[in-house]
Formats: sequence, C-alpha cells, structure tokens
Amino acid sequence: MQRTLYIVRHAKAEDHSQFGGDHARELTPEGFMAAARMGRHLHSRGIKPDYLLSSTANRAKDTAKVLAEQLTPDHQNVILDESLFDGGPRAYLTAVNNLSDEHQTAMIVGHNPDVSYFSEFLTHQSVGSMSKGAVVAIIFDDLSWADVSGRTGTLAFQVSPKELSE
Repeated sequence: MQRTLYIVRHAKAEDHSQFGGDHARELTPEGFMAAARMGRHLHSRGIKPDYLLSSTANRAKDTAKVLAEQLTPDHQNVILDESLFDGGPRAYLTAVNNLSDEHQTAMIVGHNPDVSYFSEFLTHQSVGSMSKGAVVAIIFDDLSWADVSGRTGTLAFQVSPKELSE
C-alpha cells in the first residue's frame, strides 16, 4: 500500500508577538491568503489528507486550520502536537511513526528548519529551505507509518505559494 505524507511549513507570520513570544506569533493577512491559495491548489489536485497534525504554535495552527477548511470534510479535526514546536526533526519522525496505519495520507504543519531537514532526511533529495507556506509531498511504497525512516520516501512534488497564480 502506498502512503503519502504532506509536510507543510507554516505561512508567513508576524516578526514578533507582543505577548507570548515566538510561540504566540500570528499569521499575517498575507500568510492567511497564501495558506488559502495553497489549500485551493491542493484541493484542485484531489488532495484530502486522512490525518492533519500541527505544531501548537499559533502560526502553524492557523495555517493548518486554513488548509483543513479547503481539504477535509471535517475541517475542525486538526490534531495538535506541542513537540513539533521545538522538538527538531526527531519529533516529526516520532509523530509520523506513531500514526495509525488506518491513515493512508497525512499532513503535518510545522516550522523551518525542521520541516526542510525532515523532508530531506526522508527522501535523501534536496528540497532546500522550504519557503513560508510551502508543501512537500513524499510517497512511501509498501511501508507502515512505523517503518518510515531516512531514505524510505520519494519526493513526489514541492510547491510554494509564490509559484501559484494569484
């Protein structure tokens, strides 16, 4: 069975937060629009993740919610994982390895540089530094989520909001 993981870097956020520090940073209006544009693009490609997981940081949660509104029937069902905020690529691998095999497709929304490193770790292909709001799709052939590790995936596509028409 083929599984697909969509790795998303949160959309553009404010430079700093008046309250709460880095974790509380909010999306800018441009970030909201870019996330919605990306969601529409992914929807037009027929992408409907079975499972949507996000960092607990405001900018990641809001990116995930905007994407979910475009992609999933129950757009309220975004699972939050605080370890994705500052846990490094290992936290992302743990989150993926803990997914239930009932899910064929999953989306994980987080932060750079972790999402870029994690994408390259899984595929052993260069994705560079993912831009804000960018999505990487990785395919795993005949693996359970628990077996996903370094070099087990194939990069299917990478797209950023800047590449999409307004």
